[in-house]
Amino acid sequence: MLSQKTRRGFWCECWTEDLTQQRGPALLASFDAYSAPQADRWVAVALRTISPALDPDASDEAWAWLHDGRAETRRALLRAEPCTVSVTHAGTRVTWTIQLVTYLPLARRTKLPPCAYEFRPRTRVSPLS
Repeated sequence: MLSQKTRRGFWCECWTEDLTQQRGPALLASFDAYSAPQADRWVAVALRTISPALDPDASDEAWAWLHDGRAETRRALLRAEPCTVSVTHAGTRVTWTIQLVTYLPLARRTKLPPCAYEFRPRTRVSPLS
């Protein structure tokens, strides 16, 4: 059964980039939010979670956004503007991006295709460790 309705929401990503090496950013996490508050809350929870482990400058960046920048981010999201929040810790930049998207409806499956049972998740080392 296919629903014909699309739904607006926000696509959120968290990227890390090692500033000491010559490789590009790596996608660390993504999240589909269905409201501006849900999107900025995802970033806020992540920043609050990692802030105790950050160096003093990065922690200050995180808390500055949590106290002052978060309200502006929410207003920008409500205006359908994309937003970016970054902190840099010990040569690693962590960047969260949020952008308005339209989610397309998906058909409901009653049975997965055979290739779905062949999937084996890769083990991955966090670039933050």
